[in-house]
Amino acid sequence: MQRKSGLLKAMALVLSLALPTVLVVSAADARVGGGFSSGSRGSRTFSAPPSTSTAPSTASPFNRTLTQPGYNGSSGFNSPARGGFFNRGGMLGGLAAGFLGAGLLGMLFGGGLFSGLSGFGSILGLILQIMLIVFLARMAMAWWQRRNQPAYAGTTPPPGGQSFGSGMGFGGFGGSNAPPLEIQPTDYEAFERLLGDIQAAWSNEDVGRLRLMTTPEMASYFERDLEQNQARGVVNKVSATKLLQGDLAEAWREGDTDYATVALKFSLVDKTVERATGRLVEGSDQPQQVTEIWTFSRHPGSNWQLSAIQQAN
Repeated sequence: MQRKSGLLKAMALVLSLALPTVLVVSAADARVGGGFSSGSRGSRTFSAPPSTSTAPSTASPFNRTLTQPGYNGSSGFNSPARGGFFNRGGMLGGLAAGFLGAGLLGMLFGGGLFSGLSGFGSILGLILQIMLIVFLARMAMAWWQRRNQPAYAGTTPPPGGQSFGSGMGFGGFGGSNAPPLEIQPTDYEAFERLLGDIQAAWSNEDVGRLRLMTTPEMASYFERDLEQNQARGVVNKVSATKLLQGDLAEAWREGDTDYATVALKFSLVDKTVERATGRLVEGSDQPQQVTEIWTFSRHPGSNWQLSAIQQAN
């Protein structure tokens, strides 16, 4: 009975830790980007963009990115590369390495992390091991990303950003210093147009259009999300997208690639319906407001493309 009671307490503890992560993943399956932070911002992928009046809070670190820590933009990866999480000192790295090492040895010898439990708890112990290791791995990666944030290169971007909004023209150019890359009114118009066009292409499941307006990395994420919707038998319908306010967080150049990160507050009707019957599964017909940080990239002679979406905390 004491062993069973200990097992139940351990299960309750692990589930209480893992439940917020599960809820975030299950709820992040609507609108373009699925509520995740995805993509790349060149050498600034692991650096949080400056806050603006539109998004005064910080941006969430990337859940999905192809950029590796140590990438410095114009010249590729730094050399030597920074050590991995378990190569670093500190209490967290030592505890995590010791915990996982003990668990692996336990599994090799038939025990595992919960080797003290009897046969009744062996299967549940294995499930708890997996859930706990996944949770700790996510926490470790978030800590590692914060430790590996590279310093900004070039001129410090203006803290106030540059403001723009739908139907109100461009104005309120704030900040005491000019940004490293000058963004013109036509660029802001392109950002606003891409916001609506990408949402529309997503709603129509038009993969070809999404590939034209986004980087290959972002297009791959969108295609994967659309495939998951198809597997679930649902379709996410987004309409009435309207930009309410926008701020330039920073703009810079790496080699021959221009980058611009903007905070966007917009409204949209976001609902997920059953593909076969049209029955509402998630969302509603009522407009909702969303604030996200979008990064656009551009090569010489080409148009702006969406390079990253980050959620505002």
